[in-house]
Amino acid sequence: MAKESMKAREVKREKTVAKYAEKRKALIEAKDYEYLTKTAKNASPVRMHNRCKLTGRPRGYMVNLVFHVLLSVKWRTTD
Repeated sequence: MAKESMKAREVKREKTVAKYAEKRKALIEAKDYEYLTKTAKNASPVRMHNRCKLTGRPRGYMVNLVFHVLLSVKWRTTD
């Protein structure tokens, strides 16, 4: 399980990306990269991480976790 602060940070990043999406798009189309660098760092969608919605695990989703749990149960029952 991920820390609650990490999950909250990701939610905050998602909100910031949504807030600045139109402004960033307009700046990119106008090729005004100088002003674009002055916007919030977390406004860039690149800074978002894919996290499991249930556990908060940063690399991998619940499908991956369920697969490993099922695999470990299979190994335990075959002994």
